[in-house]
Amino acid sequence: MDQLGKCEANYVALTPLTFLKRASSVYANRTSIIYENTRFTWRQTYERCCRLASSLLSLNILKNDVISVLAPNIPAMYEMHFAVPMAGAVLNTINTRLDAKNVATILRHSEAKVFFVDYQYVPLAREALRLLMVDSQQNQTSQSPSAAPESFIPLVIVIDDVDSPKGVRLGELEYEQLIHMGNPRFVPTEIQDEWDPISLNYTSGTTSEPKGVVYSHRGAYLSTLSLILGWEMGSEPVYLWSLPMFHCNGWTFTWGVAARGGTNVCLRNTTAYDMYRNIASHKVTHMCCAPIVFNILIEAKPHERREFTSTVQVLTGGAPPPASLLEKMELLRFHVTHGYGLTEATGPALVCEWQAKWNNLPQDSQAKLKARQGISVLTLADVDVKNMKTMTSVPHDGKTMGEIVLRGSSIMKGYLKDPETTSKAFSNGWFITGDVGVIHPDGYLEIKDRSKDIIISGGENISSVELESVLYRHPRVLEAAVVAMPHPRWGESPCAFLAVRENEVGRKDDVKEADIIAFCRKNLPHFMVPKKVEFLPELPKTSTGKIQKFQLRALAKAFQITDTKEVPQHHEDQVLALSRL
Repeated sequence: MDQLGKCEANYVALTPLTFLKRASSVYANRTSIIYENTRFTWRQTYERCCRLASSLLSLNILKNDVISVLAPNIPAMYEMHFAVPMAGAVLNTINTRLDAKNVATILRHSEAKVFFVDYQYVPLAREALRLLMVDSQQNQTSQSPSAAPESFIPLVIVIDDVDSPKGVRLGELEYEQLIHMGNPRFVPTEIQDEWDPISLNYTSGTTSEPKGVVYSHRGAYLSTLSLILGWEMGSEPVYLWSLPMFHCNGWTFTWGVAARGGTNVCLRNTTAYDMYRNIASHKVTHMCCAPIVFNILIEAKPHERREFTSTVQVLTGGAPPPASLLEKMELLRFHVTHGYGLTEATGPALVCEWQAKWNNLPQDSQAKLKARQGISVLTLADVDVKNMKTMTSVPHDGKTMGEIVLRGSSIMKGYLKDPETTSKAFSNGWFITGDVGVIHPDGYLEIKDRSKDIIISGGENISSVELESVLYRHPRVLEAAVVAMPHPRWGESPCAFLAVRENEVGRKDDVKEADIIAFCRKNLPHFMVPKKVEFLPELPKTSTGKIQKFQLRALAKAFQITDTKEVPQHHEDQVLALSRL
């Protein structure tokens, strides 16, 4: 046995790039991309990616150089998921909702060599580049040893609208020019080591400053296969891009749709009108989204809706969706599967795999089961919930809380240029998620909170997720988030931030704090009832729909409960400032 070894015939590095090459051969004439009036086949998509990869090499792009892109879910964004690694480079998709300062920080930290910018984001990119240039000049003037060389200012390439060109320019080159100039018979750079980086994704920063998460070809390949199997995605799916491709590379479905020979329905804007229109017109079968998109679909006006007869499979993640939202989505012909993941796990790491026996349960019971995060995807070697002080596993009783830990091939390589944080994240052979959860007797896991979101009131642990789930059952609550606020007796107490629906006459101010507290008293133990309810026009969120609780925590610190239940008079100004974010 020891004499048997690896050779070119029996060992090939794992990479999702093989999915595109196969699709171009096996599904050559199937539609690969739909974007308004634009259509491409898989043969055309492969050729366009080859052309772009060859053009990138002509720009002196070297192995593992970072190429950044600031764009919505358009064909170019999809193509770069293949073309950039085909040139041996690393793809960095940037969150389009970041401000110029954060975009500049990412460009600087990643040392991007090329910066692709969609025409819609040219003003944002121009300001980010200005800040980058100013910072570079200041560093050189100060002669700081850590100063970034001037060469770190990336080459800028604008992406004009392939369906309706706008003629917007920022630099000398335009995306379609590179496609036209490239070699359609280009032979992609062969991946020798599957541990090589394929993409760089920055965390959303809900709890801290964004960190650069590096994915390997191996991890991306295995995560893609796991999600296809876990979601039971069949051949020829029609996939609506309602999830940003910049979020964990679209949870790896940028590569996964190619693996199944499906059709990518690209979407510049995730409005109710655009989603319903595309679902009905193209008979969409699958889509992913954060629960915030549920509200967009549920709250759609009659003129924004379109009738469709088939059921759309929806994979959701991010904040745990309340059971009430899942029930409403089912009534609209959206069959929801809940998952759990994070950037460091290459997207979803757990999926709530449905069991046939649950079909006989009442609808509200089914919705509660669907709201659980479920069981691990196949590429995870193990998942557990542990007491972090003793590293012992919690009992499978659905009650005892601990921290969720993961281990497997889909976990990131590490954080770019941050070995210390990487070492802290990888502890005792596990990746430490920072999320708190329980394991039910059937082995299914359920998130209870972020570790720093647990509210400790008078020695009792209060799950903000559990409290939020009750708040969402109130008919007027549209968005809910619960954080800790100071309490003179209990140390901490729950503070609820809400956005509410309009009533029949278009008013929101008829919902009062007392109404919400009374509702909670009927549905929660007394110690879990919020001591303060604050109303905002909209809760602050990341681009993927996760509520930014660190902003709400900062506001809640000003709410000091006293014997007279008064709060500082300046809090109204703070609320107003936060509502403008």
